[in-house]
Amino acid sequence: MSQNCDVRFVASSIKLPPFSLPPSSRHHCHPSSFFSSMQLAPRTTFPFNINFKFNLHPSNFLSKFLKNQRFFHNDDNTKEPTGRSNPFATVFRTLPLFCSASFAVTDTDPLPSSSRSKSGSESGAVVEYKGDDSGAVTQSKNVSSSRVVEEERVLISEVLVKSKDGEELERKDLEAEALNALKASRANSALTVREVQEDVHRIIGTGYFMSCMPVAVDTRDGIRLVFQVEPNQEFRGLVCEGANVLPSKFVEDAFHGGYGKTVNIRRLDEVISSINGWYMERGLFGMVSGVDILSGGIIKLQVSEAEVNNIAIRFLDKTGEPTVGKTRPETILRQLTTKKGQVYSMIQGKRDVETVLAMGVMDDVSMIPQPAGDTGKVDLTMNIVERKSGGGISGGGGISSGITSGPLAGLIGSIAIYHKNLFGRNQKLNLSLERGQIDSIFKINYTDPWIEGDDKRTSRAVMIQNSRTPGTLVHGNQPNNNGLTVGRITAGIEYGRPFRPKWNGTVGLVFQRAGAHDEKGNPIIRDFFGGPLTASGKTHDDMLLAKVETVYTRSGDPTSTMLVVNMDQGIPASPEWLAFNRVNARARQGFFVGPACFLVCFSGGHMVGKFPPHEAFPIGGTNSVRGYEEGAVGSGRSYMVGSGEISFPVMGQVSGAIFADYGTDLGSGSTVPGDPAGARNKAGSGYGYGVGIRVDSPLGPLRLEYAFNDQRNGRFHFGIGFRN
Repeated sequence: MSQNCDVRFVASSIKLPPFSLPPSSRHHCHPSSFFSSMQLAPRTTFPFNINFKFNLHPSNFLSKFLKNQRFFHNDDNTKEPTGRSNPFATVFRTLPLFCSASFAVTDTDPLPSSSRSKSGSESGAVVEYKGDDSGAVTQSKNVSSSRVVEEERVLISEVLVKSKDGEELERKDLEAEALNALKASRANSALTVREVQEDVHRIIGTGYFMSCMPVAVDTRDGIRLVFQVEPNQEFRGLVCEGANVLPSKFVEDAFHGGYGKTVNIRRLDEVISSINGWYMERGLFGMVSGVDILSGGIIKLQVSEAEVNNIAIRFLDKTGEPTVGKTRPETILRQLTTKKGQVYSMIQGKRDVETVLAMGVMDDVSMIPQPAGDTGKVDLTMNIVERKSGGGISGGGGISSGITSGPLAGLIGSIAIYHKNLFGRNQKLNLSLERGQIDSIFKINYTDPWIEGDDKRTSRAVMIQNSRTPGTLVHGNQPNNNGLTVGRITAGIEYGRPFRPKWNGTVGLVFQRAGAHDEKGNPIIRDFFGGPLTASGKTHDDMLLAKVETVYTRSGDPTSTMLVVNMDQGIPASPEWLAFNRVNARARQGFFVGPACFLVCFSGGHMVGKFPPHEAFPIGGTNSVRGYEEGAVGSGRSYMVGSGEISFPVMGQVSGAIFADYGTDLGSGSTVPGDPAGARNKAGSGYGYGVGIRVDSPLGPLRLEYAFNDQRNGRFHFGIGFRN
């Protein structure tokens, strides 16, 4: 817009006139036809007038919107130049605004009764021409006798376009637009009523004129046909009411370049469509419900936006009948981003449904919008089918990646007792036990996904764990097959919350006591090579770790961009407690080229301070450098691993993959206390490459891979889920 002072936005509730249809009326002419009238009267007019204004009642707007229909209504009667009311009020049911009109033939100079008798008025024939909703012109005849009056043609000697007062148009460009729109009306052509009407439609169809009246004038040279037009006003300003979420700049840009020019209804129609499209693209219940061109060239847009009036939760059983729910309604409502007073968004509503499903205690969730009476607002009903029980017992199995030898030594079984909806607040309690030939983990975990009274979606997790895991990742197998395990007793609390779109953060405090044991469970402080197994020299190390983690995910798709950065800081609350700092980062980026998916992964980390050797970074294995055993490349104070993979569909749920990995300890292996990597002749760097297949399953992709390392040794790898 050239001048912002001519643009005014008014954010207000919807206040529109009641919906009503214009009274229908018919206008007839006697079968003598208007051409006979031309011969008797020096001037005959054909009223055809369209007023560009439509309004919509809020309740009708919402009903039609929910049915995906547009409904526009014009309730104004226009005036002819003669002062008589124009009976051809227009009802707009589809865009464009001018596409539907009524047209009737009237005689401004009634014929004498004698003339009517001669022309056959006694037959009772009535001829009417109307424009239907699609803009097509139809002719209907009501004949009370057997004689049908044929349409007559009249020879036109001259065709002109003038103002509504019969004067020359000031704007010659508008006169040219009208003349260029004419198809049948040409000099020295014989015309019928239908052809004149169609040309009137064409002139109106240019979008530059608010009325058009064909006038036949009998001159010495013959019949002159004059189209008397009234151009639209010049655009001088804009008023937009009811647009609470529509950006003012969007509307200004839509009308940009039109200031000072004649309003074109076609262009106005495009602007309205673009505004409605803006709402539709964002799934918002909103549209332009009224347009009026005021005096002075001011365009007034009335925008109707359906705000959320109320949100109700309704629990249903498997048969769809209402029932009593176990989950508290307020627990569900606070999960929703849709709030009362907001303009309802279908996209936002879909996300809310997915969020409620992600609570893990629902079998089915749907959201249904309905009009809230005649308020122009919308009521939302969320139908919820809960799972039969929020708790239960589960069992399963898996493979431990830390065990590299022994028949079935890596297999583990698990059992868990859980409840996913404590007190109807979606709080979760889980007691689990995992047991293998070497591994064992007992864990109690309590999670509150959203702390009550917090408005930042802060979660809280409390964990107590007692575990025993293989120490082969760093120390390898002891000679004579004497296995080394690391026992940990851990207790901690963590808080997490989203702090930006796609970003989540977690902070926590964890106490850990860790020590090494032989295969009989006896504590040991040195390995076979004499290297220390603890940092303190005692049978166990105590540490209090402050944890910070930041996660960025573009979407839930594992091939999308992901970035994870975490840091652990040892706090020496006691002189004997360890103090060290560990930083670790992982990044992943995927993209498609045709059906093939390219995936690039990177991870790296560094440690400073006093730490036990089993806390060093291990390199090699299924989730590191494939082609090597777990931790066989090296273990260091620092590390870096890169991986590239191309996967492609094979058939159904099966896909193939080729990959290559590289990892290095960046020369830091010797700085780990006791140099466990050097004592076991680990190279400190290496690469692997191979092929694999993926099978989609409810647990995630099942990965079977065969890889060669840089020593030309091959190895199978099996994994469940995506690579870390």
